[in-house]
Amino acid sequence: MTGIPKRLLADDEDVVMAMRPHWKEMVGPVLVLLVTCPAATYLATVAPDGDAQPWLRLAVAVLAAVIVLRFTVWPFVKWLTTSYIVTDRRIITRVGVVARTGRDMPISRINDVTFQHSGILERILGCGTLVVESAGERGQLVLRDVPHVEEVQRDVYRLAEADEERRRGGGRDYDTSTDIR
Repeated sequence: MTGIPKRLLADDEDVVMAMRPHWKEMVGPVLVLLVTCPAATYLATVAPDGDAQPWLRLAVAVLAAVIVLRFTVWPFVKWLTTSYIVTDRRIITRVGVVARTGRDMPISRINDVTFQHSGILERILGCGTLVVESAGERGQLVLRDVPHVEEVQRDVYRLAEADEERRRGGGRDYDTSTDIR
């Protein structure tokens, strides 16, 4: 499971959910790998005999390597380095391989949490886009291909409600049996 280093969390902050984009993002890259390797092997074995054969095989191998690196390895590394973390205090996103981008949205600023399935496949797989509206100046946080998006939406909404209740109570846990109103 993906996560965030403990040193980047506040002392009293707990990770509630840590996830990567849905695995469906890797279907295309895996198909490219499954087609490229056998095709390159076939082309290398049918290269005509002669002085050019080693060069043709080398060209096929280089082309196959470039295709696999660009369309399989790179998307996998991007998928691997994308994290969506929900703590009891904020939503944290980290995206990027070389140049990283991060965004944190405090749970206390959340106004609305919605999700969307963009098609029947996303609905079947249970993934989709989560849109979190904030009272801050940056407005929206859009998380694409969130696994179990309906559950995540429900849990983020519950965390926002719990945080609002905690702040109303002044950060104290009230004992309702002794609370005089």
